[in-house]
Amino acid sequence: MFSSLRKFFASEPDPREARRPLWNAVVAAARAPHWYAEGNVPDTLDGRFDMISLVMALVLHRIDDEPAHGLAGVQLTELFVNDMDGQMRQIGFGDMVVGKQVGRMMSALGGRLGAYRAADGSDELRAALVRNLWRGQEPAEAGLAHVMTEVAALRSALAATPVSDLVVADRLDGAGR
Repeated sequence: MFSSLRKFFASEPDPREARRPLWNAVVAAARAPHWYAEGNVPDTLDGRFDMISLVMALVLHRIDDEPAHGLAGVQLTELFVNDMDGQMRQIGFGDMVVGKQVGRMMSALGGRLGAYRAADGSDELRAALVRNLWRGQEPAEAGLAHVMTEVAALRSALAATPVSDLVVADRLDGAGR
């Protein structure tokens, strides 16, 4: 009888945790110093969020290539939301503000998912990067060229990675140099 009760009250492991290594890899790739040093992406809260959103969008695009792994994309997005929520609480945002900010972040990620489907080297991708990473302020050409080159390299590395391997990855090849 007690073993039946124990099973009834035992909590199941959170299935999203299977994507934790990939989420950590997304964050590590987005925090790679080259984006901020050579790419001149602002090393601010907004700049870091924008880089995480960029890398996240590229990873989600790759996962979307194989619909059978759609749940992994959902779980990864849920980890994104949980982490953003936790980060805002850590820096002092109150409960009333956090929900609204998370909504804005999800909206921003959704917009970036569409914008970052633009082809590597295209004017559309260039415009999306300027709009999102530099808030519409034209960056130094060398910085923009660096980011565009690295986005293409990351996208190429992701394309070469089977999605079944990607969804359990603990690093993103081509992203951290």
